[in-house]
Amino acid sequence: MSLPTKDVAHCVAKGAFVALLMTSTATAALAAPAHKGHKAHKVAASVDARDAKLEALQQEVNEMRAQMAQMQQMQGVDRSETKVAALQQQLDTVNARLADVKAAQTADATNIITLQAPPAVAVSLPNGKPALASADGRFTANIRANVMFDAGKYLQKSNLPAVTNGRELNDGTDFRRARFGVDGKLFKDFDYSFIMEFGGSGAENAGQLYEFYVQYTALKPWKIKLGAFEPKVGLEADVSTSQMPIMERPSPAEVARNVAGGDSRSALQIYGNGLWGDGDSGIATRWMVSGAVTGNTVGTINSTGSATAQPFTEQTAVVGRLAIAPFSSTDWQAHFGISGQYVSMPNDAGAAANPRYPVQFRDRPELRIDGTRLVDTGAIDTRHVSVIGAEAGLTAQNFMIEGEYFKYRIDRRNVTNAPIFASNPDFSGWYVTGVWVLTGESRPYNAGEARFDGPRPNYNFNPAAGTWGALEVAARYSDLNLNYHDCGAGVATPATPGANCFDAVRGGEQKISTIGLNWYLNPTIRMMFDYQHVDVSRFNAAGLQIGQKYNAIAMRTQLSF
Repeated sequence: MSLPTKDVAHCVAKGAFVALLMTSTATAALAAPAHKGHKAHKVAASVDARDAKLEALQQEVNEMRAQMAQMQQMQGVDRSETKVAALQQQLDTVNARLADVKAAQTADATNIITLQAPPAVAVSLPNGKPALASADGRFTANIRANVMFDAGKYLQKSNLPAVTNGRELNDGTDFRRARFGVDGKLFKDFDYSFIMEFGGSGAENAGQLYEFYVQYTALKPWKIKLGAFEPKVGLEADVSTSQMPIMERPSPAEVARNVAGGDSRSALQIYGNGLWGDGDSGIATRWMVSGAVTGNTVGTINSTGSATAQPFTEQTAVVGRLAIAPFSSTDWQAHFGISGQYVSMPNDAGAAANPRYPVQFRDRPELRIDGTRLVDTGAIDTRHVSVIGAEAGLTAQNFMIEGEYFKYRIDRRNVTNAPIFASNPDFSGWYVTGVWVLTGESRPYNAGEARFDGPRPNYNFNPAAGTWGALEVAARYSDLNLNYHDCGAGVATPATPGANCFDAVRGGEQKISTIGLNWYLNPTIRMMFDYQHVDVSRFNAAGLQIGQKYNAIAMRTQLSF
């Protein structure tokens, strides 16, 4: 049997074609850039296609080898040695290219394994908080919980004025806060937080968005924060609820924080902090500056009861805070600051509403088992609102004292252009708090937030080892005055414009004295015991007393991580 010359030529041409095809395939594969952003399954699909092509080419090479073997075994026939040699050279070239492509395939397989394998993740439980972190620290995720179960009793039934005999403050229990969520870090330079709230004041909520934000941290010392959160508006307002020395914030600070800040406030905030001096060989000073543009709070249908209970135009405001904190090593830490809020556009309730732009100052008496507010200005038709605050604090070893003063002002809408209606009411409030940690721990200063945090027990509660956690006593006095041109008892609000007390605001004055004992069993669990004396003086439109005096006792069990 003989193999015609034209068949040999066909084999040579076929070998050359295979070599060219293999060369092109290998070159394209080796020249293709490795894009880190490609997903692993796309790379895997590409390699699968290359496997099929390699299998076909390998079959072609095997056929060429068989034909060459047949030519070399022929006897008595001109085997065209020159052409056979040429074919062998082409086959060697194809084999070399095939080896290159297989090497590229191996490299791609390694890349796929790298893409598919998750980065190393460290799992930890610091103080009971489930936490995940990538090995390089660029990604973290922390499960957060803050649950506060309150129980209390209002000792007030025998001290009610005649006009308010029907007022019964609710004794009982309440999940004051029940917050769950996750926070952490993304791609090193972004922080995030997502938290839901199920607790409430006097009654629990069905669940609502409490906090969601994204924060950019690469512009040190500045940070940019956007979402729904509590912007920085004051010393007590910025203290974490899990670290407050008394069960509730003082009423003057609570009223101030809710003007343009407070929980779940839509905001864009820029803030930063730093240090002047070192504090080791003299006095150094920490500083913090914050500014934010704020809008409305996150809507809560289960609180309003109607999806239509929303403003036509939402509030627009700016808030700012400046704090400096001189200190000397670890001996003492001082704090001074100012804050301001300005509401340029209150919520618009609509043209049919009266008042159309309502602003209302009010608060509960620093205990939320009952949701009744005993001081309340009522809704005032308003153009603008402003709040100015001054703050100061000092820690020395295991002692702390702090306080704030606030001035609230409302610019009324002059709807009739009559000067008599243009009287702009202003109100005031202040408090002072003292803390003594009996077991020797201190309340550390948080420079990034410009506040005093709660103590961490030197030894956790463990009776077997003779350790009992940390004990702290706290005392506070607060005074919130929401009266304007009150005119006193027995004087009814006149109906004649221009008469004395015509523009009175009888929101009432609330004075509260509180003492508390806090037991930190460990960094996660705390027990709080508060006793308070409440003195509310408030007159209705007829000039009759509708305030009251009473005492209250309360206890809180807290789990926070």
